[in-house]
Amino acid sequence: MNSPVSRRTVTTSLLAGAAVLGTAGAAFSAPAAADRPRRPHRHPDTPTVVLIHGAFADASSWTGVVERLQRQGHRVLAPALPLRGLASDAAYIRSVLDSVTGPIVLVGHSYGGAVISQAAAGARQVEALVYIAAFVPEIGESALQLTDKFPGSTLGQATATQYYPLPGGGQGAELVIKRELFREQFAAGVPVRTAQVMAAGQRPITLAALQEPATAAAWQNIPSWYLVASEDRNIPPAAERWMAERARAHTVTVRAPHAVSVTDPGPVSDLILRAVRSVRPGR
Repeated sequence: MNSPVSRRTVTTSLLAGAAVLGTAGAAFSAPAAADRPRRPHRHPDTPTVVLIHGAFADASSWTGVVERLQRQGHRVLAPALPLRGLASDAAYIRSVLDSVTGPIVLVGHSYGGAVISQAAAGARQVEALVYIAAFVPEIGESALQLTDKFPGSTLGQATATQYYPLPGGGQGAELVIKRELFREQFAAGVPVRTAQVMAAGQRPITLAALQEPATAAAWQNIPSWYLVASEDRNIPPAAERWMAERARAHTVTVRAPHAVSVTDPGPVSDLILRAVRSVRPGR
């Protein structure tokens, strides 16, 4: 998942002071135009970056990435993913995409990679896909199948199953990472307190979502980028490299855990910006 006082805040305070003093001879005056903070220029056809989180996380896991992209003048959306089923999750994200005007760079982390692969199929405004330590399934493959394709994941031992009522009756099963294992499993390297907060707010994912096979693979037709997290304990790094190679993605490797957008937002943002720069306005 630094807040120095900005020049905008200082400017606002100065203007407020001037307004209070009014005609009595203001001791403060508005800064010259050249001294005012400049808003980043954004071309009307600059891509919107849509960030899709994965399991055991929420949209706040993109905070560091969002801040960096916004400083560059990019419009960013980071919707909450239901994590109830691949088809229904993809349909929801597709509705988000359909609400965006102009080109889109669509980014998915972890299970979110499977979602963007399905949601972007036939979505003409999506011009680039970016996978961050994510699943890139072929049609008929599930997230669990891809996890088990290579050794190295310790997620099974780190999760607990809990149950929730289904609308038509009965119960569904969902997974959470055990709180005492969350930092080691998901976000090794973040401060202990940060990991505790992340663990408390983690979003469960249904077992059915991880088992549900993909019915579309947009990466077959849309250029893609991939970040491999070499210290990942959820998805084996070997599986990540294999999926990236299969998708012919532009690939970088970062020494980071599964929650790389939290631990290393800089490299994640850099890769997204590379994808953004590949999109030509009006194309």
